[in-house]
Amino acid sequence: MKTGPGAIYWHVANKSELLVAATDAVLADVLAADASGETPQDAIRTVALGVFDAIDAHPWIGAQLSRLASQSATLQIFERIGRQVQALGVPGAAQFDSASALLNYILGVGGQNAANARAQEPGTSRADVLGAESALWSRLDPDQYPFIRGIAGQLRDHDDRAQFLAGIDLILAGIAALR
Repeated sequence: MKTGPGAIYWHVANKSELLVAATDAVLADVLAADASGETPQDAIRTVALGVFDAIDAHPWIGAQLSRLASQSATLQIFERIGRQVQALGVPGAAQFDSASALLNYILGVGGQNAANARAQEPGTSRADVLGAESALWSRLDPDQYPFIRGIAGQLRDHDDRAQFLAGIDLILAGIAALR
């Protein structure tokens, strides 16, 4: 154990600072990625998927990023998204709402997927969880839940990343309507 200069306790004062530093380290590659040559939409998708994958690999990041918008990593994600929203030609008055909608979607869906994964017993497969949930949905009262029953099979077989990107694309389509 290192106890002299260079030991972690020389660099962070408490657990909160440690989590901020760890989050910054995990997201460093995502936030340093060069977006030149990409369309603004593709650059947003790249950042969004990078954050989604980081949260998937390190579920605690989702909760950490949602704590304070002033954290370094959250500000950097917001800045990257905001620059691309500007590049899309979104009017100034709609830029905050547009970038915020994207940020909140990215953090919300990433965090929810991580929370769902953490809520399962160790060793439980995603297929088992989705299969059980899909079966439950298909047994719901058809008069109260006709929509849910109709999509139960899609739940069982869906791809989280593809569904996440579909949401990003829906938001981007809405943003495009602002121009």
